[in-house]
Amino acid sequence: MIATHIAKIANSGYEALTAGILAAFLAQVLKFFIFTIKTKKVNFKIFTTTGGMPSSHSAGVMGLSTSVGIISGFDSMVFAIAFGYALITMYDAAGLRRAAGKTAACLNRMMEDFYKHDVQAIGGKLKELLGHTPLEVIMGALFGIVFAYYYHFFFLT
Repeated sequence: MIATHIAKIANSGYEALTAGILAAFLAQVLKFFIFTIKTKKVNFKIFTTTGGMPSSHSAGVMGLSTSVGIISGFDSMVFAIAFGYALITMYDAAGLRRAAGKTAACLNRMMEDFYKHDVQAIGGKLKELLGHTPLEVIMGALFGIVFAYYYHFFFLT
């Protein structure tokens, strides 16, 4: 029964989709454990936040594009599209979203000084952890690639 379901997933769009989703999910779980070990505090909000090590966005898009490459060929048009999508997503995570997080941190400091540390008077602090460092993006991408290979060659075959 399970073997027939796995056979339907293997070498299909379902495999590529599930590889991307599972890689992103597992990267988020890994991020939770890294945060817990590093800070010695349990924070379940990590499961729903952006930023941190490794990048779950990078893991997801690289898991998806690697899976597409394995199934359709790394010289296929569909892989080129998936990989281009991955590059744009990773660039955004390390560039634009990281810059927005730095801007939010600066604004938070300014508002604390202006409102004499009563930031709640203006609605609370802005979210600062939005993007990723280049290392976090690279580690997320590597996680996604390794996961997609493992998923295809060891789990589905």
